[in-house]
Amino acid sequence: MYFILSSPLRMFYYPPPYPCMMKKIGFLLNPYAGMGGRVGLKGTDGVVEEAIKRGATPVSPGRAKEAIMAFKKEIGRGGEEFLILTCSSPMGENVLESTLPGSYRVVLEVGEKTEAEDTRRAAKTFVEREVDLILFCGGDGTARDIFEAIDARVPMLGIPAGVKMHSGVFAVNPRAAGRLLAMFLKGEVETAPVEIVDLDEEEYRRGGWVIRTFGEVVGLRESTLIQSTKELQSLEGEREALGGIADYLEELMERDGDVLYILGPGSTLKRVAERIGVEKTLLGVDALYGGRAVGRDLSESDILRLLERYPRAKVVLSPIGGQGFFLGRGNQQISPEVIRRVGVENIVVVSTPGKLLRTPLLRVDTGDPDLDREIVKRGYVRVITGYRRERMVSLSGV
Repeated sequence: MYFILSSPLRMFYYPPPYPCMMKKIGFLLNPYAGMGGRVGLKGTDGVVEEAIKRGATPVSPGRAKEAIMAFKKEIGRGGEEFLILTCSSPMGENVLESTLPGSYRVVLEVGEKTEAEDTRRAAKTFVEREVDLILFCGGDGTARDIFEAIDARVPMLGIPAGVKMHSGVFAVNPRAAGRLLAMFLKGEVETAPVEIVDLDEEEYRRGGWVIRTFGEVVGLRESTLIQSTKELQSLEGEREALGGIADYLEELMERDGDVLYILGPGSTLKRVAERIGVEKTLLGVDALYGGRAVGRDLSESDILRLLERYPRAKVVLSPIGGQGFFLGRGNQQISPEVIRRVGVENIVVVSTPGKLLRTPLLRVDTGDPDLDREIVKRGYVRVITGYRRERMVSLSGV
């Protein structure tokens, strides 16, 4: 269909700017999101240069491509009309040109070195262009920047790429984000209010835990593809279970003898380590050998060096309450290469019964889809819940 405008001199043919039922999606990515994870910085806000100095490489472009390719597969030949509005070069154009050429339009020019203000400018531009949904790739900081720019005027969907993601706008992994976007275009998913939550990263790097809810936005309602907001819980009522877990782990360590134990972050494992008599960082990855600490607050490269010295190893992790992730959220130092060196069969998961009661499924999002499938195809994971007590918990294959 074309509009024809008459003139005494010539005829002008203009295609309509958007077909009648065309949906517009605003898409942006934070090029620096997640870069601090593997190098042990526990985030990237304000420390991009330090992350690069430590050898960090971009994470979000690959995560965004994974999501867009999943969307492309899901949308298939469904006939849904859509146009993606995006930013130039590093904040969207590069990813879309390699995955959906011809299906996007650049509506905001940004420099090669981007800042939080660019995210806010992009979000405002998308609202002005009346997009139906904002798809973004980043972490809680990116979600917060968008929220501050648009409040709750447009639905949001996050492709998880940060070190920590506790807000309720994120899909459980990039593939799920692609599926959700296709479902949104087809009218197969509802919207609902969700919370934007963020941590104080400076305090987080010092081992503190200061979390704040900034407000509500409109997200997508789907029970299996959208992650829940992290559950903040007190362990005061579960001291007996923690003591039992600690005693059992100490027994296993004594039995294993020459095995390196790599302990993931979190209050559960910190309290377990304290019961064993070992000082542990709250939010870092630490290593024990022969009952003594041989590494604290380790990066991926630190762990790989330890594995050269101690080839027999086990990784001990505790899931995030409510969300169920035990790999891929806040412990990116335990990378796909680390996991393959250690062996999937040598991953040990621990949790108090109370946390498991509120976390019915366990999830992984390592950044390597093949490894995720290898872990999930096992179907279940054995979780230590007390002294010589274990439960088999289902793994989510989403």
